Amino acid sequence: MSKGKPFKSLLNLVKPETAHNLAISALQYLPFCFPKVVVPDCSITVWNQKFSNPLGLAAGFDKNAEALTALSRFGFGFIEVGTVTLEPQIGNDKPRIFRDENTNSVINRMGFPSVGLNKFKKNLQKHMPFSLPVGVNIGKNKNTEGLEAICNDYKLCVEELSAIADYFVVNVSSPNTAGLRDLQTAEALTTLLSELVNAKQKNTPLLVKIAPDLDFNQLSEVAEVIIKTKCDGVIISNTTITRPENMSSDFSAKQGGLSGSEHLRKMSTKMIGQFYHMTNGKVPIVGVGGVSSGQDMYDKMCAGASLVQLYTAFVFEGVSLIPNIMKEFSEILQKNNVTNCADIIGMSSTKYL
Repeated sequence: MSKGKPFKSLLNLVKPETAHNLAISALQYLPFCFPKVVVPDCSITVWNQKFSNPLGLAAGFDKNAEALTALSRFGFGFIEVGTVTLEPQIGNDKPRIFRDENTNSVINRMGFPSVGLNKFKKNLQKHMPFSLPVGVNIGKNKNTEGLEAICNDYKLCVEELSAIADYFVVNVSSPNTAGLRDLQTAEALTTLLSELVNAKQKNTPLLVKIAPDLDFNQLSEVAEVIIKTKCDGVIISNTTITRPENMSSDFSAKQGGLSGSEHLRKMSTKMIGQFYHMTNGKVPIVGVGGVSSGQDMYDKMCAGASLVQLYTAFVFEGVSLIPNIMKEFSEILQKNNVTNCADIIGMSSTKYL
């Protein structure tokens, strides 16, 4: 599997969700059959935590914390698991994942399928102690309504996992759970984040993941809320409900969030630059969206990201993608005479204003 060929074979032969489930099973039950990948040393410290490199795996790949041991061997600097919900739920009806090999894009409308908090916690504990930082992405159950009840969903997840997670991500931006994105309004987000900042252990960072479809004014409101509530960081961004003009009509007509595309990469990178400027670089940003190369990673960090994540490109390219990205990223740093990757954070943020 050193070249990622089995991933590609699964991708080409079977339906997307079936391929994903088979991959997770292989990673879960045969974790040490996968060779340990070595990548260039490019350490960085964020929230007083050391990351061996700034490239992580985004939430959504290992939804139920089943494959951490194997995934930690692939060269990532950190891994984010989930989204986990308080109670088990099956998510939206199938089919709910669609891929476009012409643009290396995916549209999904998963709807937070989850084994629920109790089973998720047991899965997570099986992989302890972690060999790299592990974040937990949390969401609300589909049938939970009312701000107080929604806050309780998130709060119980944080309280139960605070002693395990290296950081939390409050997911209020998936387009596939009705009403979820309404939590990005200033009033609702202030209430939610205030509750969760108080619920977590003091040394566990709490981040919020936002949508790329927010306009400039909405993003500015989110920035103000994050500073006001003393939230520890932001992930920019989730999938988008918009579609590029050059995408085939059959694929673009699928309902759900689009990931992996150049369209999303540009949207998220621009938003990173804007948010970095709005907060004067004082709020750490995790940049995600359309990352598939060392240059993409470099661009997101120059825009203002301290860390970078990917997911969709990993699905298409397999395990070899991680060392390839890190090699290219390191070469770009060397070419620009940069010895500490933290030095590039935000250096081109103003170009996105």
